[in-house]
Amino acid sequence: MVIFGLILLLIGFVTGITILWTIGMIVLIVGLVLWLLGTLGHAVGGRRHYY
Repeated sequence: MVIFGLILLLIGFVTGITILWTIGMIVLIVGLVLWLLGTLGHAVGGRRHYY
């Protein structure tokens, strides 16, 4: 999710499409939160680790 968010941010920045920039930012933040929860040992979505 983090990589997908970065790709959307890059595409949105280069093309000037603001909706891609917004969606990329949301996906990036959600991905970082899930990654953080996974590294802290909390089960995310039934999985012990979320990569």
